[in-house]
Amino acid sequence: MNTITAPDVGTSGNKPRKTGMARLWELALRKKLLVITSCTLSVFSVAISFSPFIAIYSLIRELVTHSADLSGLDPVFMTKLGWLACGGAATAILLNFVALMCSHIAAFTTIYQLKLDFTRHVAALPLGFHSENSTGKLRKIVDDNIEKLEGFIAHQLPDLVGSIAMPVCTLAVLFLFDWRLGLASFIPIILSYLLQMTAFGAKNAQTFLNKYQDSLEEMNNAAVEYVRGIPVIKAFNQTIYSFRRFHQTIKTYGTFCLNYTMEFETYMEVFLLIINHVYLFLIPVIIVLSGGVSDYGTFALASCFYLVFSLSLATPFIKLLYVAQNGRMILNGIERMDTVLNTPPLLETAAPQTVSEYSVCFDRVSFTYHDQKEIAAVQDVSFSARQGAITALVGPSGSGKSTLAHLIPRFYEVSAGAVRIGGVDIRDMSSEYLLSIVSFVFQDVFLFKQTVADNILIGDRHAGRAAAVEAAQAAQCHEFIMRLPDGYDTVIGTKNVHLSGGERQRLVIARAILKNAPIIVLDEATAFADPENERNIQKAFETLMKNKTVLIIAHRLSTVRGADKIVVLDKGRLVEEGTHNALVKAGGRYSRMWDHYSAGQNWSISRKEAPDSPVKPA
Repeated sequence: MNTITAPDVGTSGNKPRKTGMARLWELALRKKLLVITSCTLSVFSVAISFSPFIAIYSLIRELVTHSADLSGLDPVFMTKLGWLACGGAATAILLNFVALMCSHIAAFTTIYQLKLDFTRHVAALPLGFHSENSTGKLRKIVDDNIEKLEGFIAHQLPDLVGSIAMPVCTLAVLFLFDWRLGLASFIPIILSYLLQMTAFGAKNAQTFLNKYQDSLEEMNNAAVEYVRGIPVIKAFNQTIYSFRRFHQTIKTYGTFCLNYTMEFETYMEVFLLIINHVYLFLIPVIIVLSGGVSDYGTFALASCFYLVFSLSLATPFIKLLYVAQNGRMILNGIERMDTVLNTPPLLETAAPQTVSEYSVCFDRVSFTYHDQKEIAAVQDVSFSARQGAITALVGPSGSGKSTLAHLIPRFYEVSAGAVRIGGVDIRDMSSEYLLSIVSFVFQDVFLFKQTVADNILIGDRHAGRAAAVEAAQAAQCHEFIMRLPDGYDTVIGTKNVHLSGGERQRLVIARAILKNAPIIVLDEATAFADPENERNIQKAFETLMKNKTVLIIAHRLSTVRGADKIVVLDKGRLVEEGTHNALVKAGGRYSRMWDHYSAGQNWSISRKEAPDSPVKPA
């Protein structure tokens, strides 16, 4: 067996994936030119946004200087200052708009590709991964964690660059007119930065953030489970409070949100107090300096400018605060996404092989589930399923029937031994080829919220409508499809479209018929069919199974009496195999199962009243 590891999503060769801020920048700069252009324009927008303040200050200074004789004003210079104020504001808005356009294009393109890469990677992971990870967790990664990255690239990254450029420009403006007042204004800015660094650098901050994300995932998982279980809850007249897990996860999430908020309460209060009241630092300096100035008018003008300008200092710093906070949450979300991306997919062979014969052979196969390492689900099982024959897997619940079936298309990787098709180890076949030659009809039916025709055509996307109709007729579901509001164009799951369990299962069978794979695995394929339709489906299977390798998993032993071989499993081991008649005569495990099954067929419900014990109303 010659295998290589499938390339990991988002990595280059065998280089380890980056972490932390390096990973965030790696994802954010996938569209480097657009992102750099956006950030550059954002910086220019911030810098130019100060021009109206300078122009207005210069206008007022001119007016104050020539207040005694307004005829000394230069009208051309005053007009230029006015245009500078208006033009600067308009240019800043325009540049910010173009910056956001670039960042949004970069964000949408990046998120589209990232979601596509993530879903492709998840689809390439073995079935065991999906059994161990809830749909709520994966949904949160795709819908929440990755979407937050879109917000970071589209909005927060330009804001972050602008918020960093803003203090630099602010500092230049503050020290432009009076360095002493500039220094007084700069002190609260430094204090604000120190507070933010202290708050986000606290030991409990990351711990709270991890617990917050964990509790949010748990609540999502419980919510999905609760919604799916509503019919059961209503049938037993329960309420949300009776559904303890969901109720508890909501309380836990609320507790962590409250604790997380309280953790930063003091920091936030002091930060807002300082940054919103910079004038408190200016007023004492103005009072002290006012006694020693020679040009009181100019100093008064500068003092008014600084007092007014200080009121606008809070905006960029509050924006920077929220950008930093959201950045931490985005980093946490990326770490969770990378945990999934770091899960290796199935090994792919370097030299994939194909086969011309489709017998399936289990050669001393053992398998243990990842979360149950101490208990082997299948242990040292060997048997073959011949092409053109029907092989049935029977045994009590938990005996390993479905596990063996899932090993054929490599939904799970064997722990020991080998599964071979046509004499070739399935690990020496490409996953795409292997899945193309195996068709499954699961006991648990899943239909997409698409048209009936689209659900059938999942079996073969290249087949046409005529082939889908033919498959539906073979699966005995054409008649009920034509009774639907729009026939084959009816969208499953829409209002007033209700399918019974048997109807849904026959649609899945039509899908398998259309695929026409040489190996067919039927997991209780007629479990929901009534006696009449079961007979019709069995007839359809006679054509479907011709010259193919068929494995049937069955609990109703009557459905496998005619199988060419019956494999009997018990506690993950093969205990006997043979035909129905031979196994019954052998008097072993299968014979006892058949006796119990036959006795159960004659069981019926009857009512017997005690002769002297009439039922009295309460």
